[in-house]
Amino acid sequence: MTETIATSCPAARAHRGLPWRLLGVLTSPRATFADVAVRPHWAGVFAVVLLVAAAGAFIFFSTQVGRRALIDQMIRSRESFGSSVTDEQYQRFEQFAPVASYALAAIELVGLPIVALMIAGVAFAVFNGLAGGDAAFRQVFAVVAHSGVVIAFQQILVLPLDYARESLSSPTALSVFLPFLDENTFLARLLGTIDLVLVWWTITLAIGLGVLYRRRTRPIATSMLAIYVAIALVVSGIKSALSGA
Repeated sequence: MTETIATSCPAARAHRGLPWRLLGVLTSPRATFADVAVRPHWAGVFAVVLLVAAAGAFIFFSTQVGRRALIDQMIRSRESFGSSVTDEQYQRFEQFAPVASYALAAIELVGLPIVALMIAGVAFAVFNGLAGGDAAFRQVFAVVAHSGVVIAFQQILVLPLDYARESLSSPTALSVFLPFLDENTFLARLLGTIDLVLVWWTITLAIGLGVLYRRRTRPIATSMLAIYVAIALVVSGIKSALSGA
C-alpha cells in the first residue's frame, strides 16, 4: 500500500519534517496524510499534541478563573442530569479545585493515548477486517495521532476564550448561534453537544483514513458524523429525560 501511495501522490515522495506535518494537518490534510501513510512516524506529532493538551489544562486550572469555571461546570453537569448539588458535594468540588490542574493534566497525558488507541483499533477493525483493507496498525495509529493536531489547536484557540468568558461551556458548540434557547430544552442540549471543532476533527480523520485506504472521503466522513450526531442525540435525550424536561 505504501508504494502505491508514494507513486500516486507526489507530495508523499518528499519527506517533510515535524513542523510541516503539524501545520499541514490544518492547512493541507490530504497531502500531509499521504506523507503519513508512507512514513507513519507518529511519536513526534503525538508528543506535541499531548504536551499542548496537558500544559493547557495545567495552566488554565492553576488560575482562580479556571478553578471557578471548573466548579461551575461540575455543578451544571450534575444539574443537566437532573441532580441537585448538596452543600457537602459543593465542598468536595472546592476541595478538588486546588489540585485540579495536576489531576486534569495527568488525565490528558493518560487518557488521550488510550482514546487514540481505541479509535485506531476500531478503524483498523472496520477497514481491515470488514472492508478488506491492508494497512498496518502503525499506519492507522499514525493517522489518528496526526488528526489530534486539530484537538491541540482547539486547546490553543478555546482556552483563552474560556478564560475571558470565565466558563468551560464550549464557545465552538452550535448552541452559541442560538443563545436565546432555554438551556434546559432538548434542542439546546443537542446543539451544545455538537462542537464545530470536533466536526472538523472528524472530517480530518476521515480524510486521513480515506488517503490511507484509497477510498473516497465523503462516505467515511458522513458515516463518522452520523455516529457523532447519534451519540449527541442519545446523550441529550438522557439528560432531558433525567431532568424531566
